[in-house]
Amino acid sequence: MAEVLSSALAWQEDRQVEWHYIAPGKPMQNGFVESFDGRLRDDCLNERLFTSYRQARNSIEEWRIDYNVNRPHTSLNGLTPNEFATRSRSDHNMNRANL
Repeated sequence: MAEVLSSALAWQEDRQVEWHYIAPGKPMQNGFVESFDGRLRDDCLNERLFTSYRQARNSIEEWRIDYNVNRPHTSLNGLTPNEFATRSRSDHNMNRANL
């Protein structure tokens, strides 16, 4: 377990990703993850009965692709996450001021 944590912290440092601790029992400290987890549960997991791990992995992967490539997100001004991620850096900076 310590090796996994060390590896994750090294990845985070290499990419200069900010790390924020979420206290146990305080899920609202990260509302974005809670919102995503709810969507995954409601749109994918609760809609299917999986008979194998392979089927679950395939269904979740199909849902993930749809969620990131096809679905517009209101938090991204109607863009899909894929469209948002592939915009130019100047577009990111311009919209960041409007958030």
